[in-house]
Amino acid sequence: MFEIGQFVVYGNNGVCKVEDIGTLDVPGLPADRVYYTLTPHKTRGGKIFTPVDNRKVIMRPVIEKDEALKLIDDINNIDSLWVLDEKKREFAYKEAFQKCDCREMVKIIKTIYSHTEERLAEGKKVSNCDERYFKMAEDRFYGELAIPLQMEIDEVREYVIKRVEKLS
Repeated sequence: MFEIGQFVVYGNNGVCKVEDIGTLDVPGLPADRVYYTLTPHKTRGGKIFTPVDNRKVIMRPVIEKDEALKLIDDINNIDSLWVLDEKKREFAYKEAFQKCDCREMVKIIKTIYSHTEERLAEGKKVSNCDERYFKMAEDRFYGELAIPLQMEIDEVREYVIKRVEKLS
């Protein structure tokens, strides 16, 4: 069970903060069922209510600082998702997002970055699909790392790039 004040990754919503744990006084809901009240970290004002015993959506703690640093240091060793077919690649991106795992976000970022470089070198435009998933993967990855590294998302991006370049 998570604790009030803890940051968690909640499915496709990304990083959320546990604001409350308790029952909800809502007609039609069981009065004895316990829920987490979550607030998405990036989006102000929204609330998510999910049962504590929910098994349909992945919910896990945000990675710890030592895990984050180890992951950053290992980025060059993480493989890309090489799928040539455009439609199959989008399916691979969706599958990776469903895992709610930082390493999967790195795979997407690396894949799209390489693919973008190739397309631009050929004088082609970047696909809307790749642009959209690249932004989503960066938001998810840097958004999660921002918590244990105690940085703003933009700072995390620069920090990761510099640290990876230093290791190369």
